[in-house]
Amino acid sequence: MAELDLDFTRDALAPLEHYITIPCISPDYDANWEQDGHLDSAAHYLTSWAKTRAIADLTISIEQLPGRTPLIFCEIGATSDTATGTLAIYGHFDKQPPLGNWSEGLDPFTPVVRDGKLYGRGAADDGYSLFAAILAVEALEKAGTKHSRIVMLIEGSEESGSPDLEPYMDVLSERIGDLELLICLDSGAQSYDRLWLTQSLRGNVTCTLHVGVLEHGMHSGEAGGVVPSSFRIMRHLLDRIEDSSTGEILLDALHAQVPAEHQARFVEVADELGDPVGEAIASLEGLELHGQSGLDRLITQAWKPALAFTGISGIPSIEIAGNVLRASTTAKLSFRLPPSVNAQVAAQAIVEALEADPPHGALVSVKVDRALGQGWECKALDPWLATAIEEASLSGFGRSASWTSEGGSIPFLAQLGARFSDLAIVATGVLGPGANAHGPDESLDLAMANGVTRAVASLIADFAAKAQ
Repeated sequence: MAELDLDFTRDALAPLEHYITIPCISPDYDANWEQDGHLDSAAHYLTSWAKTRAIADLTISIEQLPGRTPLIFCEIGATSDTATGTLAIYGHFDKQPPLGNWSEGLDPFTPVVRDGKLYGRGAADDGYSLFAAILAVEALEKAGTKHSRIVMLIEGSEESGSPDLEPYMDVLSERIGDLELLICLDSGAQSYDRLWLTQSLRGNVTCTLHVGVLEHGMHSGEAGGVVPSSFRIMRHLLDRIEDSSTGEILLDALHAQVPAEHQARFVEVADELGDPVGEAIASLEGLELHGQSGLDRLITQAWKPALAFTGISGIPSIEIAGNVLRASTTAKLSFRLPPSVNAQVAAQAIVEALEADPPHGALVSVKVDRALGQGWECKALDPWLATAIEEASLSGFGRSASWTSEGGSIPFLAQLGARFSDLAIVATGVLGPGANAHGPDESLDLAMANGVTRAVASLIADFAAKAQ
């Protein structure tokens, strides 16, 4: 491949900073997203920027189905008659909410560059993706390097579990065509010095657990000790599915065996990096993490089920809490599932365990969210693609690629894998140590973004060369 005139910071930093200022929060966290119009604003801004780039046969549009978040669809014609096949690139532009107070001098919607990192909500998850994809193609065309037909899918509902993506895939199926390779730019990394490939992603089931005991709150002196506490009943119910002393999930339907190949790669990462999971966690001093070693934590993060208590209602703040026995408690629960566990089966097991035989005859209900996140495992790579990945990492970073697993979910990969049975998927990204996706102080390592962009260009070129 010819030398590329490619500099992510030079060409993408300023427009990416503007994107950060747009509060395009995903629908699950902004009930008024349609009226607010921020997702529309982000889609129009990103599309307008892409149209300014020097790409010969670029068609880009904003697709809008009624009641659905917008989707950016991009099609780029092949630059060679012999470079057959279609390559797809995936990203998303919706964002998580700010989530808490950011550090002094930082703000979720005010971009700040500090020590080679761009801070702001959505910078790394996943605002950089369209910029990286477009710049990679532009650099190849400027260098005269041939590429095949390329489509880009940049969606607006990923942080809500991608509920809107399947309808768009149905509507756009003829324009998308048959895909041979997908590059997903929404995954993570264990370090910033190489291209990291994702071998698996956990699934996700989120649900709302409600426990009701009274029509309205009552004086605790009157009801306390007579009316069972809704919070205590909730604790009782959660003990059915999680060991409160160890955090171990007790439902067999939520467990799976770690494949031998994944185990071997975990050992390689632990031998080189020690405890990358533990080192990346902002734990308080003295906190003992689960797992006896870095290897244990790599496996736990990627292949063991886990429960997170992500929200609660029915409980007043301390400042206004009176002596009242509350009428109800409602909690949002998020279950991370091993990659091979069926999310539908897991959801059913969770509902049955929580709703069966309600303690004290309390009103207990479980509502499973509309979008289930099925886990994903990367299938074995064809030899040409394994070689291309190695060359891509050398091109972007000057060192070999490595494999890791993600504890999070990208529902789209399972959806696309089911739709295109022969599709090869390369999942990578910039979410390395300290990137803080979904948390305060989210940041994009600009050198990493540049390296990943160069790696994407290399993969695009090798895909075309394979076809030729």
